[in-house]
Amino acid sequence: MPGFELFGEEERKEVNDVLETGILMRYGFDGPRKGIWKAKELEQAITEVFGCSYAQLTSSGTSALTTAMAALGIGAGDEVIMPSFTFVASFEAVLSVGAVPVLVDIDETLTLDPDAVRAAITPKTKCVMPVHMCGSMADLDALQQICREFSLILLEDACQSIGASYKGRMLGTIGDAGTFSFDFVKTITCAEGGVVMTNSKDIYSKSDGYTDHGHDHAGVDRGADLHPFIGFNYRISELHAAVGLAQIRKLSTFLEIQKKNNLLLRSYLEQIPEVSFRKVPEGGVDSYSFLSWFLPDETLTRAFVEEMKTQGILAGNFYWFVNNWHYISKWDHLKQAKTLNALSEVQKQAILQLGQTSFPASDAIMSRCISTAISLVWTEEQIRDKGEKMAKAIQKVLLANRQNA
Repeated sequence: MPGFELFGEEERKEVNDVLETGILMRYGFDGPRKGIWKAKELEQAITEVFGCSYAQLTSSGTSALTTAMAALGIGAGDEVIMPSFTFVASFEAVLSVGAVPVLVDIDETLTLDPDAVRAAITPKTKCVMPVHMCGSMADLDALQQICREFSLILLEDACQSIGASYKGRMLGTIGDAGTFSFDFVKTITCAEGGVVMTNSKDIYSKSDGYTDHGHDHAGVDRGADLHPFIGFNYRISELHAAVGLAQIRKLSTFLEIQKKNNLLLRSYLEQIPEVSFRKVPEGGVDSYSFLSWFLPDETLTRAFVEEMKTQGILAGNFYWFVNNWHYISKWDHLKQAKTLNALSEVQKQAILQLGQTSFPASDAIMSRCISTAISLVWTEEQIRDKGEKMAKAIQKVLLANRQNA
């Protein structure tokens, strides 16, 4: 990751196809576009590559989540259970449809702890939303069982795990609906974009209209469309879709390179007994976009981060525990309900309560976790150099800790 590292002639060719017609919008202008429909092609490719029945492109991963929730009937006052470790877009989308984000602890999968999910269910719970962080997945068997038991929706936020699979099925295609992000730093990029995937024709049809002002797309031309419901403008452009079309054709190459580079780097850390690795549920296949690993405690982890900073080689290693975008400990704007538009009283009170809620289990995991992003353009020599430097930095802080004990 990310796919932009291997931009080339393929992307330029697809974009130039669009530029030559001058039709940058995905809908209408049937004649002038001369048969060029990049968004339609990409949606078809997504269904074929990932094994879902339907795919609806959107302008971003955030709008894909918002669209999926609307299509699934999630709205005012409904509670959506989600993990304390995610990206801010996950709770932004929940709030955007009037629902309430209920954040719970993670386990060493770096995703939803099924026991924490079960404990958080109330009569207002409508949806469980696992966020498959850093290339791997939640325990989907356990979450599916909970959803069946309580008649809940399972919505997969798979934006960070494109290409990973669980028991033979691709992430994002297992729940009632799933989403990907195609932003600039994802495994497949459109620069900006996202997709809703589903096996339900009804959810797809609603997503199709919702992303385009409620158009039913059933008329002989755009002006003849009816509007069965109110929608919004979450359309992707043909230019963005063109980039994604070239990228999806390279996905198998991306995944192969990621795996090779990930496993080689991991081989250096595996030699250190004090290092452990994130749990991948049985039957799961990581996308290998990140190597996520743990040191024994927070003190050692912080010391490693400082040592890497001192050496000027921290880049690409993410200490999520203090990251402004990805972990609840830094989301003061959420916990203080800082919005430009007024929230409902139910939403406001629920998220203000987050400021009084502790997440000790998540803290114990995230405070000692590092995720190393895997580049597609590393040479073997660069990986070996990186692995040696990381291993030496870890050993240095472990030695200093023993000497100070």
